[in-house]
Amino acid sequence: MEKRNFKPFGKISSLTLGGGGLGQVWGETTREEAVATVNLALESGITHFDVAPMYGKGEAERVLGESLDGKSLKDIYVTTKCQLGTLPNEQVYDHLNESLNKSLENMKLEKVNLFLLHSQLIEDGYELFNFNEFRTKNSTTTNSYFDAVIPAFEKLKQEGKIDHWGIGGLGQKEAIIKSINAEKPPEAVQCAVNILNSAGAIGYVSANFNPNEILKECQKNDIPILAIRAVQAGALTSAMDRQPHESGFDHKDFEDYEKAYTFRELVKEWQELPAKIAHRYALSIEKVSSVILGVKNRQELTECIEAEKEGVLTSKEIKTLEDLFDL
Repeated sequence: MEKRNFKPFGKISSLTLGGGGLGQVWGETTREEAVATVNLALESGITHFDVAPMYGKGEAERVLGESLDGKSLKDIYVTTKCQLGTLPNEQVYDHLNESLNKSLENMKLEKVNLFLLHSQLIEDGYELFNFNEFRTKNSTTTNSYFDAVIPAFEKLKQEGKIDHWGIGGLGQKEAIIKSINAEKPPEAVQCAVNILNSAGAIGYVSANFNPNEILKECQKNDIPILAIRAVQAGALTSAMDRQPHESGFDHKDFEDYEKAYTFRELVKEWQELPAKIAHRYALSIEKVSSVILGVKNRQELTECIEAEKEGVLTSKEIKTLEDLFDL
């Protein structure tokens, strides 16, 4: 598998095995199948694994811990996260440290290579477009981020529990761009990268969140990029593999699936699979170091590995795809 430059680690595999599928966020699987999927990833040259406590209430981390137990971790890199929210400054380090310690226990590791803020960034006083009642749980204000979160991350680095830290590129555009251009910028950012230019259900902070604006800001500032949502939660696949959640919070993902009809028709003309082209598109974007996969079994992983082997799309193919949605 191709290795790409990723400043925090030097180089990583162009595909990352994410934890959403392993934690059964994207449909049902079993612990046995999830462990087998991690093992296949290792055998196939994947060197980066991205998990979080939210993925199955720690299940993805436990799967990874079981899979890596007893194996050499040379040239293997692990990322986990913490949904911090906004707390009093004096509580921030303790919360991050407690979450990290639990993650390390789940994964049977002494440290992680990258620790990400999983809550979304907003400016102080900003009201969320959706779920504003959960603002303090799901989002971190810029004041908290600069005054408490960054110092806490740096302290965890000094303690040897993490090597690097970063953010998810989701939230209020102005807050994210401010963090990217700060004196101490994040060492990595996860950016939604897909031809729909959509973060789907997780783009709930702003009414018209534009992932490409965050992507371009990272490219301009040479911030290491990890691509998420390449298939936009299933919207860019042949068929959604789940039913809408009864709460309706994921309605945007299903709306995106309907919107992507023209994409599926075009890909059919190309005699290709939608998911394969969607992954190759994300891999084709400038300065993307690795595309994070949400697969839940070996079959889905194998399809992604085959897509990676075919390489990036041509400039003509990229333009044809982007013209579908006026990107």
